[in-house]
Amino acid sequence: MAREQDDILHRGIGMTSQRTRERLIQRLYEEGLSNAKVLEVIRRTPRHLFVDEALAHRAYEDTALPIGHNQTISQPYMVARMSELLLEAGPLDKVLEIGTGSGYQTAVLSQLVERVFSVERIKVLQDRAKERLVELNLRNVVFRWGDGWEGWPALAPYNGIIVTAAATDVPQALLDQLAPGGRLVIPVGSGEVQQLMLIIREEQGFSRRVLGGVRFVPLLHGPLA
Repeated sequence: MAREQDDILHRGIGMTSQRTRERLIQRLYEEGLSNAKVLEVIRRTPRHLFVDEALAHRAYEDTALPIGHNQTISQPYMVARMSELLLEAGPLDKVLEIGTGSGYQTAVLSQLVERVFSVERIKVLQDRAKERLVELNLRNVVFRWGDGWEGWPALAPYNGIIVTAAATDVPQALLDQLAPGGRLVIPVGSGEVQQLMLIIREEQGFSRRVLGGVRFVPLLHGPLA
């Protein structure tokens, strides 16, 4: 099974050469990303499967790309950075992802943690993401179509929460669903540039770190068929 999954994950190397992928990994390393496991998962995961065929030739550029419905697939640097932040304190068992989108960040997370629970408000995007993860034989992900501001309270608490759209403020529901010692990575702000934040649930309240400017689509309310 491991060999079969490895073959699927590397599918399409003829079209998007391994050299192109290696250049991306080298760039991420030079930009300060150092978690070897995260970089290896980024190297292995066929990002070209998560974008429109017309954009496949750009899949291994370090840039966000449109996926329709006014949404984007995050740049590889940001996927790797947010994944590193989640894993900074060690392995995680249970992670909540807000914003399935294309499913690329979901696929990366699913190879780094035990279980991923992913919420998406745009049903057609999540349906496509499900198909891609099945194709890649990544089966430790459970999906929910719903409002990301609400999280997924029925399955809380979570050791990690990652939000892939910018919230105007930190949703209280997500703080409530964070386990003791759990980590929340979220872009916060309402302008073109937001602030990436790491929030950790301590014994007495929450600690917060601001990690610099980022650009994400807004986190909107309400499911959309």
